[in-house]
Amino acid sequence: MRKFKVMSVFGTRPEAIKMAPLVRELAARPQIESLCCVTGQHREMLRSVMETFQLQANYDLDIMEPQQTLTSITTKTIQGMDNVLEQCSPDLILVHGDTSTTFAGALSAFYHKIPVGHVEAGLRTYDKYSPYPEEMNRVLVSDMADLHFAPTKTNAENLRREAIRGRIFVTGNTAIDAMRTTVRSDYRFTTDILNRLDFRTRRVIALTCHRRENYGRPMENIMRAIRDLISNRPDVEVVYPVHLSPRVRECAFSILGHVERVHLIDPVNVEEMHNLMARCYMVMTDSGGLQEEAPALGRPVLVLRRETERPEAVAAGTARLAGVERSKIVAMSSELLDDPRAYAKMAHAVNPYGDGHACQRIAQAIEWHFGLSQTMPEDFSP
Repeated sequence: MRKFKVMSVFGTRPEAIKMAPLVRELAARPQIESLCCVTGQHREMLRSVMETFQLQANYDLDIMEPQQTLTSITTKTIQGMDNVLEQCSPDLILVHGDTSTTFAGALSAFYHKIPVGHVEAGLRTYDKYSPYPEEMNRVLVSDMADLHFAPTKTNAENLRREAIRGRIFVTGNTAIDAMRTTVRSDYRFTTDILNRLDFRTRRVIALTCHRRENYGRPMENIMRAIRDLISNRPDVEVVYPVHLSPRVRECAFSILGHVERVHLIDPVNVEEMHNLMARCYMVMTDSGGLQEEAPALGRPVLVLRRETERPEAVAAGTARLAGVERSKIVAMSSELLDDPRAYAKMAHAVNPYGDGHACQRIAQAIEWHFGLSQTMPEDFSP
C-alpha cells in the first residue's frame, strides 16, 4: 500500500527549528512518507539547524544569492518548486509561518492543485507593513491553505473571524517541541565567550535584533538603548548573536562594537541559542520565535517592536511590548533589572504557547483529515 506523501517546505533558520521536530514526527508514522524540501533562503544558518536535528533534505533549491531581494527569493522558489513537484507529486505540502519561502511554497502547491497545510497559522497584526513582509505572507497563505494548524485559540479565532476556508486545529507551537531535545543542564557551548560567562553571578541579557521594519532609526534606537542600559550596571552583560545581514551588522558594530560587556558574536545554532536563553536573566528581541521559546524557560521577554502578532504572551504576562523608542526600552528593561517583584511576576507567568506535543497533534490531524486514522486530535489548551 502506497504511503501518504507529505512534503515539508522551509528555507530559513526559524522555520527549520520549528519544522524539524514535525518532519521527524511524520517520519515515525507508518502510513506517512515524510519528505523535506529546503529552499536555502538562509544557507549557513539553515545548515546548522539541519545538522542539529540530523535532517537530510530530499530536495534543495539552493536559491540564496548575494543581496537577494524578496522578488528573487519568491520567483526562484516558485521556479524550483515546479521541478520538485513534478518529480515528487506529494499528497500534501506543509509550509510554516510567514516567510517568503512560506508564501512561494504555498503558491507553488496551489498552482499544482496540491493541498496545503499551514503550520503556525492565524498570527496577525492587521498591519500589512508590520512585520514586513511577514504579515502579508501569512495572510495570503491562509487564503490558499486547506489545513490550518493554529498554535493558540486566539490564532484560531483570527482565522474564523476572517471566514478562512479549510479546517482549523489548535495545536500549540512546535517550537516548544524542539526545545525538549535541545535544552540540557550539562550543555557546553561551542562559542567560547558563552562558556566564560558566569551566569550565576552576572545578569546576562540575550539580545536579538534583525527585522526589516527595524532597519534604520528604530534599530539605532535599540542599540543605543542597550548601551545606555548597561552603562551603570557592572553586573549586567549582553550577548548579541548578530544576524548576517550587512545592514544589521553595520548598525550593531558601529554602535555597540566597542562597548564593554556587550558581546557581539556570530549567529549561533539552535542548541546554543536555546541553552543561552535557559541560563540568561532575560531576553530582548524583535524575533517572533523567541517570544514563544523564552517563556517556556521562565525568562521574561521584552519585544523590540511596535506591535506583536503574539499577543498571548503579553496577555499572559510573559512578554511586554517595549517598542523601538530609546527611552521606553531603557525604562522597561531597567524595571526588570531593578525591581525583583516585576521580574518574578513575568518569570513565573504561565507559557501560553505549548506543552511539547504540537507535532503529535499536527500529525494526528493530518492522518484524521485524510482518512488514515479515526482519531481526531484534541485542541491544545494551556
